[in-house]
Amino acid sequence: MKTKTFGVLLLASLFAAVKAPARADEAKVEADLIYGRKDGMALTLDVIRPAKPNGAGVLWIQSGGWYSNWTDPGNMAKAGKPWLDRGLTLFIVRHASAPKYTVPEAVADVRRAVRHVRLKAAEFGIDPDRLGVTGGSAGGHLSLMIGTTGDDGDPKAKDEVLRQPSRVAAVVAIYPPTDLRGWVTDPPAEIKARPQLKPPLTFDPKKEPDCSPLLKVTAKAAPTLLVHGDMDKLVPIEHSKNMLAALEKAKVPCKLVTIEGAGHGFTQQQNAKVVQPAVTEWFDKYLAAGKKGE
Repeated sequence: MKTKTFGVLLLASLFAAVKAPARADEAKVEADLIYGRKDGMALTLDVIRPAKPNGAGVLWIQSGGWYSNWTDPGNMAKAGKPWLDRGLTLFIVRHASAPKYTVPEAVADVRRAVRHVRLKAAEFGIDPDRLGVTGGSAGGHLSLMIGTTGDDGDPKAKDEVLRQPSRVAAVVAIYPPTDLRGWVTDPPAEIKARPQLKPPLTFDPKKEPDCSPLLKVTAKAAPTLLVHGDMDKLVPIEHSKNMLAALEKAKVPCKLVTIEGAGHGFTQQQNAKVVQPAVTEWFDKYLAAGKKGE
């Protein structure tokens, strides 16, 4: 299995059935903005501004198998047309990638990305309390980590980014792994069969619970939409079902959209008729001006 099939370009394909805008240049792209550094290397994100911004934004986590590859932001602007049409500012986030970096490091990176966007909210023309996050597979896992572990920042931190909150107002996670316990020492057969997944899962097994959003759910978690195929063998739908139950128990607004007959990936028809409308509706609801989780 190629790494990208584990979700790197999931949401680009999610909207593939939607025609590109007649005037795609209306979306203004600012590429490769630095939100942090690691081992001397830059951590970057792209900002895609809609023609008519409404003050809300979505962090779109580019991660498949915890590999985070560069994607032409112009193509992402076309793929994100449904969001841009609604005035959402998109932030295409890349984290320090496997095979060099591991899951806990990716979690730390995407948290920092949220803090950076909140710090620069006025510059980006967004309301920091109207931020959503989304991703597929590993990107969905990282989105859930943000949604379940958001904090108010460290007021004593020397780094002004770390003084910012890491909270978001809404999460959309597409077939996400939600419980990584055992994945380091004795991963499921489908995971073990993919050698490219071993590098990101090579970390201290004591950190597995801290990287499992299922175990991090509290009443403070962000409203969460889960989308999963009921025939997914790589990341079984039980991951999302268990996450839904935990969110419901904590009385967090949540929903699971099940794609019947789908595996770890959806057809254009499924994306166009079911997935994209559900995602759009979720962000419309929870990123609206003055909206708080209910």
